[in-house]
Amino acid sequence: MTETPVPSLTIRSKDRGPLLDALRNGVVPYRGAHLIQVGRGRELEALHTSIKQIKNGAGAVRFVIGDYGAGKTFFLHLVRSIAHKEDLVTVHADLTPDRRLQGSQGRARRLYSTLMANMATRGKPGGRALTTVVEKFVTQVRRDAEANGTTVEHQLSERLWGLREFPGGPSFAKVIEAYWRSHVHQDEELRAHALRWLSAEYAKKTEASRDLGVSEIIDDRSLFDHLKLMAAFTTMAGYRGLLVCFDELVNLYKLSHKGSRHANYEQILNIINDTQQGRAEYIGFLFGGTPEFLEDPLRGLYSYEALRSRLEENPYATGGLVDFHGPVMRLSHFTKEHFYELLRKVRHVYASGDPAKHPLPDEAIEAFMRHCEERVGDAYFRTPRSTIKQFIGLMDVLVQNENADWRTLLTQMEVVKETNPDLQPLDPKDDVENDSPLASFRL
Repeated sequence: MTETPVPSLTIRSKDRGPLLDALRNGVVPYRGAHLIQVGRGRELEALHTSIKQIKNGAGAVRFVIGDYGAGKTFFLHLVRSIAHKEDLVTVHADLTPDRRLQGSQGRARRLYSTLMANMATRGKPGGRALTTVVEKFVTQVRRDAEANGTTVEHQLSERLWGLREFPGGPSFAKVIEAYWRSHVHQDEELRAHALRWLSAEYAKKTEASRDLGVSEIIDDRSLFDHLKLMAAFTTMAGYRGLLVCFDELVNLYKLSHKGSRHANYEQILNIINDTQQGRAEYIGFLFGGTPEFLEDPLRGLYSYEALRSRLEENPYATGGLVDFHGPVMRLSHFTKEHFYELLRKVRHVYASGDPAKHPLPDEAIEAFMRHCEERVGDAYFRTPRSTIKQFIGLMDVLVQNENADWRTLLTQMEVVKETNPDLQPLDPKDDVENDSPLASFRL
């Protein structure tokens, strides 16, 4: 392999520990991901341009398409990190049979609740930042009132007035006012009610009316409207916009009922139309999915003609040529060279950035890759999650056992080819044919 020096990034212990723990468990790290970033430079630069577009008050929609194991989830995490550096708020969620863009029985509401639970900012990248955003807004209103010589209540009403033009805006404004009252009177119960409403955790309007005096809740029909509302609110709080990330859209593709699939695809169409036509400001959407989810003419997005016309790719971007300006961005698989660089970076992080403490020499990394290839072929670098787990485990044993030899350990290591969960059909109970409450009615 061609030797390239590992970049001398600062490796902080608060990044190193969570990063290595995530890799050991085979999950995407929420801290330190930039330390092991390999390739994707042009793709990240293109999405950085979209983030700047959001900062300037426009809307943006991008589809990140890649096969299983291509690193979509890790890539989306890196994009969110860039958004945080640009002072955007981010929310993200995986779509599941029980969390959809459109659906009855609380499916869309649960998706919105998950988005709010995963709200993150630069100062709070791990999520649970909704309270932080609301507190920042309240603090800013109080400062403005002092600067203008007015009451906080007057300033609050004036700032929130602009939200009333949005569907659901009057109720949203009333809930924020309730949060302010809880702040003034140290009423923790009222504060909890306000945050519960903002997180779409009210399933019944009567409960919201009793607790907060509002006649509306965030329900299955208002997911997109309230995301636009939240984008406007984050800018009022001093942030530069909102980035919404949806992953695992293959779960929409796997729905067998055409009506359910198309209802969700229509919601995606609404998002594209509003962002491209200027009806959604300071907000961007990233959708992560597989090529089948996009291209399948029977069940994919291309089965919905209006989406196909909007998402068709540049016909000149073929034969190795790329176009990162369109709505669809394709992620290619890792190469062996990329994977070698990745392992060297993981080793460097493991040693806290000190080459003298590397648990393995470069020779061992090359031997490790050969061993993996003999066992599972090129799957070891195309779907590298389990391979990286094995690599971390190898270093763990070497560090904790002075007499251990990597050559001996390699002969004992078993590498199992990952199975693609996208190929598994939905459980029949999750793949309902009708979102109507009457779907289960029988004579």
